[in-house]
Amino acid sequence: MKNLSAGDSLQRRTANYPPSIWDDSYIQSLPDETLNATQLDLWGKLKEEMRHLIHNEQTDIVEQLELVDAMRQLGVSYHYECEIKNLLSSISSSLFESLEKKKSIHAFALLFRLLREYGFRVQKSVDVLFGSIKNKSGNIDVNIVDVKGMLSLYEASYLAFEGEHELEEAREFTTKHLSNCLKEPFLINFHLAEQIIHALELPLHWRMPRIHTRWFIDVYGRQENMNPILLEFSKLDFNRMQCLYKKESKEMSSWWRNFGLAGDEFSFARNRIMENYLWSIGCTFEPQFWRCRREITKIGCLLTTIDDLYDIYGSLEELEVFTNAVDEWTMSAILPNYMKKSLMVLFNTMNDIAHIVSVEREVDILPHLKRVWGDQCKSYLVEARWYYTGYTPTLNEYLENAWLTIGGPLLQTVVYCLSEELTKEALDSLEFYPEVVRYSAIVTRLYDDLGTSRDELERGDVPKSIQCHMNDTNVTEKDAQEYIRYLIKRYWNILNAEHGSNPNFEGSFNRYLLNFPRMAQCMYQYGDGHGKDNHETRNRIISLLIEPVI
Repeated sequence: MKNLSAGDSLQRRTANYPPSIWDDSYIQSLPDETLNATQLDLWGKLKEEMRHLIHNEQTDIVEQLELVDAMRQLGVSYHYECEIKNLLSSISSSLFESLEKKKSIHAFALLFRLLREYGFRVQKSVDVLFGSIKNKSGNIDVNIVDVKGMLSLYEASYLAFEGEHELEEAREFTTKHLSNCLKEPFLINFHLAEQIIHALELPLHWRMPRIHTRWFIDVYGRQENMNPILLEFSKLDFNRMQCLYKKESKEMSSWWRNFGLAGDEFSFARNRIMENYLWSIGCTFEPQFWRCRREITKIGCLLTTIDDLYDIYGSLEELEVFTNAVDEWTMSAILPNYMKKSLMVLFNTMNDIAHIVSVEREVDILPHLKRVWGDQCKSYLVEARWYYTGYTPTLNEYLENAWLTIGGPLLQTVVYCLSEELTKEALDSLEFYPEVVRYSAIVTRLYDDLGTSRDELERGDVPKSIQCHMNDTNVTEKDAQEYIRYLIKRYWNILNAEHGSNPNFEGSFNRYLLNFPRMAQCMYQYGDGHGKDNHETRNRIISLLIEPVI
């Protein structure tokens, strides 16, 4: 084969990506803030007071559930995982029986949602549970005045498993009636209306947790029954975490600058260090997962660059050689310099991750990292061949490849290798790839396509899911978008079921499987929030990393 690094007479494509708005000099200038001694002392005292509130047996059980829910939405429940699980376990069976008799829709739905969120298998079937709130005519027996109950039932319905038709029915019912309630302002106060609007825009189960926490701190502070101890603790905890994020973002920006993949030689690629760091926070925000955030950010930057290398800049001949080099985990002398540099950074970064795990856990993860990167680049190459041959795949054919190109399986494998549960035995028995990983990636891919497909087509990329469905069925773009939204709902239900029935995955990895598509929804909700200068993405970075809660 000819030396591909000699002379560059190719007509290279360009996506005309705008430069990053997050200059390294600006990131490094962010003040190194921490909570002062008085704030830290207060944070510690409030943390213990909250622990006592969870254990307060004098509190009404429904109030305890509401406290747990508020803690979860305010982003501080991670401090009390064991206490909360013990509480839910101790009250679940007896409370369900009590609530069935009282037909307390709010408490019933809240308990159901919390149990599913914490991984409990609800013992009674959903048909029995939600059948108990129907009247003799088979209709859901919810008084339209019980707006709080309808909102709780609405949120619970999004934790449905595939085939749980009672929950699907509850979702349709509550969506309709909550929308009607907003047209009848005398039924609800302003604060409840605010929460309904927020929920109808996007259910809690689909939201990126940290963004929701930032919003809910303000909302919770205006509620009549808010707990001042919890509110003050959540503000201090948010600002404490923000200080950590600021420090980590500086480290990641320095790493990216030093490796040189953001220079002129890579002007074809998206330079998105802060956006990739936002992805890492969206997937693993808790302080103890600092290493996971760091490596997710690094891999996200590499994925972004290599994705653009395949989609935009590389010739098919170059991409064939590059894919083989990654699959064999070896440098290729015939590649152009920009590809050699990409390979060098990729190999060095993965070798460093594997070395850390080897030293700390005595487990060799490098063969697994090599495998997933090989799969990643092979999936990219499939799309490159489609582009160069002018081939439009069917939707099913597209999704069979696209759940890999989104990078989910690769990132999730790295998260698993960095998780606190990792052992040699667990790694040896790891299935590539479990169904729960596949469905998490499919939902992520569909969110991505809804936000970016039109821009990608304009720059000459391969058809995405929307265009594939249009080609399959001869429908309009609007109809195809609606079908993709339907698929998102369906695959979320499948993901819920896979996530709730897999006892082998726990801790940070288990949370990541849900948070990855949540983060995709956040990034692509208003278009391409990763590739473009998106005001929503910019504002979210500012609210999470730069501006403290007052």
